[in-house]
Amino acid sequence: MSADLAAFPDRETVADKLDALGEADQAYLRLLMENPQQDENLLEGLDVHLNRAAAARFLNSLKLERLGEWLGETAPARLQMRLTEAARSSQHAAHAAFRAGLTRSGGLEKAYPKA
Repeated sequence: MSADLAAFPDRETVADKLDALGEADQAYLRLLMENPQQDENLLEGLDVHLNRAAAARFLNSLKLERLGEWLGETAPARLQMRLTEAARSSQHAAHAAFRAGLTRSGGLEKAYPKA
């Protein structure tokens, strides 16, 4: 049973990893992004993380920008559009900060270059 939990992390675990974003957490998330079957878990975890940030008393916009920039640089091309959709899903300042970092990374332009 614990192998199933390790293979398929829940969205809360992914949200916690995105919140901490230390070296070990980055390695874990890179492994998660290598497997296309984990895309839903990653995006649901990102949604939970952004919702937590939006509900928090203090908005750490620099941390959210850094997360957006890191994900934009690290995520494979198949995830770039979905990350952009997640960033644009709300007008809240938490989503705006994440969107700013994601845009700054240029991940979407790398994945889909202009013709």
